[in-house]
Amino acid sequence: MRKIILSVIGVLLIVGAFFLAQTLIANKTKPKPKVEKVVKTVFVQKAKNKTIPIIIPANGNLIAKRRVDIYAEVQGVFKTGNKLFKAGTVYRNGETIINIDNAEYIASVKSAKSNLYNQITSIMPDLRLDYPEIYPKWQSYLASFDIDKTTPKLPEMNSEKEKFFISGRGVLTSYYNVKNLEQRLSKYRIVAPFKGVVTEALVTEGTLVRSGQKLGEFINTDVYELEVSISKEYSDLLNINEKVTLSNLDKTQTYIGKVVRVNGRVDVASQTIKAFIEIKDSSLKEGMYLEANLNAKAEENAIEIDRSLLLEGDKIYIVKDSILDVIDVNPIYFSDKKVVLKQVPDEAVILAKPVVGSYAGMAVKVYKKKQAKSKE
Repeated sequence: MRKIILSVIGVLLIVGAFFLAQTLIANKTKPKPKVEKVVKTVFVQKAKNKTIPIIIPANGNLIAKRRVDIYAEVQGVFKTGNKLFKAGTVYRNGETIINIDNAEYIASVKSAKSNLYNQITSIMPDLRLDYPEIYPKWQSYLASFDIDKTTPKLPEMNSEKEKFFISGRGVLTSYYNVKNLEQRLSKYRIVAPFKGVVTEALVTEGTLVRSGQKLGEFINTDVYELEVSISKEYSDLLNINEKVTLSNLDKTQTYIGKVVRVNGRVDVASQTIKAFIEIKDSSLKEGMYLEANLNAKAEENAIEIDRSLLLEGDKIYIVKDSILDVIDVNPIYFSDKKVVLKQVPDEAVILAKPVVGSYAGMAVKVYKKKQAKSKE
């Protein structure tokens, strides 16, 4: 009985295994679900070769074109003037900026003038006797001589005898000594060489000023210069008097300047060259940070695209019959976001935006505005 039961169980297991195998084979032969191929939609544009201006961005801080560092050439006490010598004080052209006490020095100048006057007076009798023809002009010179005023120029000496006589009496030596003292006396008063403003004041009224001491800075506020550094490869492309558009850091104000100078020396460390842009505007202040766009040159038969569209090896994607392809191009100039290319065929359909996972031979669908509007 036991053998019969085991035999039946064995037969059942065999039959079950047979049907299970048939089921597995049937499921294996069923067709797999088809995966639909995704065709990406791309944005394109037609290449149109034209003249592209090469604009070089640059930046820097404004510097007054006319500026003076004020130094003392004499020693004395800084006297109080009509205006306080402070940063921000405005002076007109020729107005006294600093006046140093010169009372002691004036006395020495007058003493030298008096000595010159006495020397000329002492030779007048000899001139009347020996050189009566030149006596009147020297007499007229003495009449015009005023110790409190600037020493007048000596009469013109027309003959060698006159020159020898005048020089032999020490008149010329005394005269030039007086002129030297008068020249130094003028240094006790520092005047404004142009209309401007004091930007730095290092002394105050009552201060003892020493010779060679820096007293402050004075600038003209009408004209400023912007010093910018550009790559040496564009140095020969910049033209003097070229118009330049400038803007402040916040892009809220724009100014128009012009290139006035280009340095002839390349900086060894940075391999850049300095260009100077002149700007005139009443709202500008020294030290302001400005950004400039220099028009270096115009590149003909070129296009401009985003840098992200340029592939390694100087290639770009084009679309041919809904298939991506690559062509070789020649990059001319790179900016922060754009690149200027040449050797791109006219009317070539190129990508307008980069496509993730793109490759040559990839099937794509061109985005069309008409279709998008009809769906709406």
